[in-house]
Amino acid sequence: MTRTTPRIIAIANQKGGVGKTTTTVNLAASLHAMKQRVLLVDLDPQGNATTGSGLDKRALNQNVYQVLLGEKTIADVRATSPSGGYDVVSSSRDLAGAEVELVELPDRETRLKDALSTALSQMKSAISEIAAEYDYVLLDCPPSLSLLTLNGLCAAQAVIIPMQCEYYALEGLSDLVQTVRKVRAHLNPKLEIEGIVRTMFDPRNLLAQNVSAELAKHFGDKLFNTVIPRNIRLAEAPSHGMPAIKLDPLSKGAQAYLALAGELLRREAQSRARAQNLAQTAAPEGASSAQNNNAKPVSGEVSAT
Repeated sequence: MTRTTPRIIAIANQKGGVGKTTTTVNLAASLHAMKQRVLLVDLDPQGNATTGSGLDKRALNQNVYQVLLGEKTIADVRATSPSGGYDVVSSSRDLAGAEVELVELPDRETRLKDALSTALSQMKSAISEIAAEYDYVLLDCPPSLSLLTLNGLCAAQAVIIPMQCEYYALEGLSDLVQTVRKVRAHLNPKLEIEGIVRTMFDPRNLLAQNVSAELAKHFGDKLFNTVIPRNIRLAEAPSHGMPAIKLDPLSKGAQAYLALAGELLRREAQSRARAQNLAQTAAPEGASSAQNNNAKPVSGEVSAT
């Protein structure tokens, strides 16, 4: 079904090395394979999602930095991934210097606040201009709780959190959940946790099993059923500039991300169905109330016999 507005999802975790960019790239490719129109926005100055999509960031003169500054629109800077088929707004190393430059300026606290406000409005405005062209917009956030990550969380409707099933990752997850709550309370009341996805999972590891069980206990249906295994094809794919689904569609890693995309689509379909049921339940009540109001006797009215 064609959407009128896209589902905007930030892929975020302040801990590095948890498969965040791998998840963004392969989820984008898997959704595209399922006939969804996808835009990937690379907010990480490292630009790994850009190169992992088969684009040379050094050859791209226009990128997300110009979008955040309001100099360009997404339509101006986007490019199509030659391997994944989805559209990409590439990253730039300039993103890393932007925050440092702000800190060195006078009245940096006010400037940072103003810059955040401006950047948020620019990103939201930029996405709204191309909203009708996509079903999903995936925002690849940097591995830190920085201004850029806040940008992604504030522009998004939901966040997917990739994490390894290990102790330190569990501690970092707690910090990120608190950040999401603060962003929802003060900056973006529509933000919700779409789900937590377990990555690089090794079922032979007892600690991984224990952490997985704790996640299921504390987060319930917010934990995706799909588990991403540790897989050599997922590790090799970025060096080829393509998602795993293109490098080896039958690999366990590629199949896992296809399953994750399918689970995401089913979740949203179920959510829409619940919303429609609620609306239909409320409609007869409203109609009944209106009929009761219309049935009230009016002075001077004569009943036909």
